[in-house]
Amino acid sequence: MRLAELGEFGLLAELERRGLAGGQDAEGAVLPGGLCVTQDALVEGVHFRRAWTSWRDLGWKAAAVNLSDLAAMGAEPEALLVTLALSADLHADAVVALYQGLAETGVPVAGGDVTRGGDVTVVVTAVGRSERVPGRAGARPGDAVVVTGPLGAAAAGLHVLREGLEGFDELVARHRRPPLRLAEGRRLAKVAHAVVDLSDGIAGDAARIAERSRCRVVLEPERIPRAPGIDAVADLPFWTHGEDYELLAVLAPEDAEAAGFPVVGRCEEGEGVEPAGLASWDSLRET
Repeated sequence: MRLAELGEFGLLAELERRGLAGGQDAEGAVLPGGLCVTQDALVEGVHFRRAWTSWRDLGWKAAAVNLSDLAAMGAEPEALLVTLALSADLHADAVVALYQGLAETGVPVAGGDVTRGGDVTVVVTAVGRSERVPGRAGARPGDAVVVTGPLGAAAAGLHVLREGLEGFDELVARHRRPPLRLAEGRRLAKVAHAVVDLSDGIAGDAARIAERSRCRVVLEPERIPRAPGIDAVADLPFWTHGEDYELLAVLAPEDAEAAGFPVVGRCEEGEGVEPAGLASWDSLRET
């Protein structure tokens, strides 16, 4: 089967089935001693365009998408490892600016590699430590589902850039610089039964919990908080599209109430995500 048909998560499931890869029960690898490790790559022309983002913003985002995984694991970040593939004619000032963006997250860069390449590729590995990793597999029927913040700003910001619209600077900034929900992740990790970060859209990411926990996640669209201003951009369901990097957590109802985050659904016996038509958008790419 071609990768276009199989998809990212289908490929990972097949590798897991063959015993060639693991780690699908959490947002990264959980090693002895509470060590948490995660890795993501940003590829020019797929995840970003240089015409739409500064080098400094690229550095922030490359770190932030990894720190979001650590947040979902309730981890305190300790270090970043950074590998770059760069054209030889790129000016050194660009790389300095990228590292300045990485540094703005407050997590030190402890190593990495630089190699020659064509299009720019930024690969970041984030390392942290957690006392308790909720993972994806612990949700139970009767649990409540919460999110840590409003959705849709990043997707709306990308739409603004694609269409050349004016007057939506806050949404564009949210696309370029995802939030860091590390403190919220540590709070949730103490009591949550499952936590994921919202990178692929609320439906797609809720499906990871449903699959690993063997339950149905029922989302209530009218209760999902939406970023201010997205309706003025276009009549599109940006709040389903992903790249928000908020956290989606499943907790006992009393713990959800105490946490104070918006409740957006519940878990039931069954499988999959409801409503079934709440599909995530698979084209959040710069091209």
